[in-house]
Amino acid sequence: MFRDHRQGDRAMMRSDPILDFLRFVEGQERQSVRQLLDKILSKSREMTGAEAGTIFIARRRGRKAWLEPVSIQNDAIPVKKGSFIVPIGPGTIAGYVADSGRMVRIDDVYHIPKRKPYHFDPSFELKHYRTCSMFCFPLKNFQDKVIGVVQLINARKKGRKSPVPFDPSVEQLVLPIARAVGHSIERAQMLERIRKKNAELRLRNRQIAELQAQTEEAFQLSIQLLARAAEIHDEGTGNHIVRVNEYSYFIARKLGMPKEFCDEIHYSAQLHDVGKMSVDQAVLKKKGRLNRKEREEMDRHTIYGYEILIASPRLAMGAEIALNHHEKWDGSGYPYGRKGEEIPISARIVALADVYDALRSERPYKPAFSHEKAVRIITEGDDRIDPQAHFDPALIALFRKHHRGFDRIWRQWVDD
Repeated sequence: MFRDHRQGDRAMMRSDPILDFLRFVEGQERQSVRQLLDKILSKSREMTGAEAGTIFIARRRGRKAWLEPVSIQNDAIPVKKGSFIVPIGPGTIAGYVADSGRMVRIDDVYHIPKRKPYHFDPSFELKHYRTCSMFCFPLKNFQDKVIGVVQLINARKKGRKSPVPFDPSVEQLVLPIARAVGHSIERAQMLERIRKKNAELRLRNRQIAELQAQTEEAFQLSIQLLARAAEIHDEGTGNHIVRVNEYSYFIARKLGMPKEFCDEIHYSAQLHDVGKMSVDQAVLKKKGRLNRKEREEMDRHTIYGYEILIASPRLAMGAEIALNHHEKWDGSGYPYGRKGEEIPISARIVALADVYDALRSERPYKPAFSHEKAVRIITEGDDRIDPQAHFDPALIALFRKHHRGFDRIWRQWVDD
């Protein structure tokens, strides 16, 4: 009867403890370091017959180096995670293994020859437990640097009540395993550090986002207060600045302007008259017609507003609106008589929005006009407004098509 040698080889591979261990280690990719070490220690004890054991991880800071217990197991008594550390270097058994990179197998820890560069410290013994045999081996990374130590305690043999020495064959058994385990631990540590760093970054990003939201909220509140302060001496303005923001945003979106432009004009439009804060108060409060000199002072609110706002990069659009919102398409406006596309599009938009709201609003010198009358004046003109001379023709065409959107905004934000 012939036997298939390949089947025999496969059977040997399946029963080979080293290959089993290596397959086990390679199958623990998504484990945390602690979970991986617990499983590696359990597997190491199973393979060597150890009753108890500890896996130490090497820690280094500057010139100091020590071992920290991460996984502790004992079949004889309950154990908790240790809070002690072991210095790396001659003295303790685990410290020596970490320092030298060599395996140590001891039949009885209480009878270690004095010439050895390590000894057993009975103060580390757990209550109601006695260590007898011990086997320690280092875990190394790709650079052959010791990153940890596996310490196995009290080998057990079936039918024997007392611990027995570890079989010498365990040294050859763990030799190929130790390096693979070391590589797996280092990989797990690296992945855990990455996960921890990513978690920290996500937390930091959330904190930054919250801070940015708070900063943005404070910024928006500040410019609203600034815009309100500019109107403190104007009678009956109410929600004028809010509506001008909304009209301007509405126009910008209908024009197909970029989102950034639309968002910026949504808060910048309200700052068009901020320069009135710097106008001579006597002129600002005067009832009745202004003389030439007073009119010149009043018209300077455009320049004053620009000077107030231009210092802040985030208020650059507000500054150009404040300076140019009284310029007219034909060049008959102020302060510089700019015309056509010399006038920034933001200011052209706000000029139309401002006029519409002024027509709809009640003022000491005029009643509130209906939406229909406001549309007729803006598109056809009256004794004060010449649409062809005052406004961008493209904006008039857009207004003519979408004027109902202005009325909806007015009704939403009408003064009580």
